[in-house]
Amino acid sequence: MQTQTQHEYDQVIARCRALFLAKTHDYGTAWRILRLPSVTDQLYIKAQRIRSIQEKGTQLVADGVEEEFVAIINYCVIALLQLHLPADAPLDLPTEEVAAAYDQEIEANRQLLFAKNHDYGEAWRQMRIPSITDIILMKLHRTKQIEDLAGQTQVSEGVEANYRDMLNYAVFVLIKMELGEVGAA
Repeated sequence: MQTQTQHEYDQVIARCRALFLAKTHDYGTAWRILRLPSVTDQLYIKAQRIRSIQEKGTQLVADGVEEEFVAIINYCVIALLQLHLPADAPLDLPTEEVAAAYDQEIEANRQLLFAKNHDYGEAWRQMRIPSITDIILMKLHRTKQIEDLAGQTQVSEGVEANYRDMLNYAVFVLIKMELGEVGAA
């Protein structure tokens, strides 16, 4: 199962990475202007739209649920990049540097995924897609609360752990969708 999951994970990430780098080509690193709470709010908008479509069963805007989960993955990477870039990093970053940083963050997430899969026995495979959407929304509410507390938590892992979990949950959904699971919308 580990090999299957790794293959599926890598396929999803390759798709997300290609889109991220294509947008970097088109827009540069305009996302660098965003502060972390703005990235969190952007993630919230995406997750809330997914939930709304799941509940209504229809959508009026062309971008589908699948594209929104891809956006969640890439916005989580943006948040992680913003967290780890030095304070004096320029707004405009070379594409090669962005690609290397993207890969570094994804590798950290991949390691987290396999550690958690070991402990949880790939329980995500039994979860329903709308439940995963709810977990992402819950983690966004947690992240917003941590941001509102200026990071001063008593027992929380912090915003980085939440971004990493949301990223992996979104990958799980895309794997499930690729496998033809119903309930995405």
